[in-house]
Amino acid sequence: MAFCSKCGAQMSEEDKVCPSCGAAREEKHSEKKKGGADFSDRAQEAIHQFNNTEDTTTQFDPNDIEANKAMGILSYLSWLVIIPLIAAPKSPFARYHANQGLVLAIFSTVVCVLLGALTWIPVVGVVIGIVLGLAGVLFLVLMVLGIVNAANGKAKELPILGKIRLLQ
Repeated sequence: MAFCSKCGAQMSEEDKVCPSCGAAREEKHSEKKKGGADFSDRAQEAIHQFNNTEDTTTQFDPNDIEANKAMGILSYLSWLVIIPLIAAPKSPFARYHANQGLVLAIFSTVVCVLLGALTWIPVVGVVIGIVLGLAGVLFLVLMVLGIVNAANGKAKELPILGKIRLLQ
């Protein structure tokens, strides 16, 4: 599976132009083995599938998005999510990202506290510590995705946690 280098839309192997934006397909200069994609293509596809969540940007006012990008970014910096809730309570864009950031902050705090408490168990503590480290990496990835979406003015759900709504 290939993706458009201009808009990121999914393209079949037979497509010469992007079905979404019409951009010409870029051919890679390196030769691929027939019958399978190389590692970078598989990695790119995995990332695309992980981040293939609902994008509701068109439902927001462009002026609101532009005025509240910073509030959207702050929403993903753990408990600094409180700042956009206080500073921009009327902004739908800031509130959308504050909801996402609040869900991420609550979920990461609960998981880290629970797993952190279990690391004291002598036999399984090492395994729990490894799981805790992996959970930390996952939360960091989700935080970066949220920051990138907010900075780009997009209202795109976070993978895994994006459907949870705490704020209206």
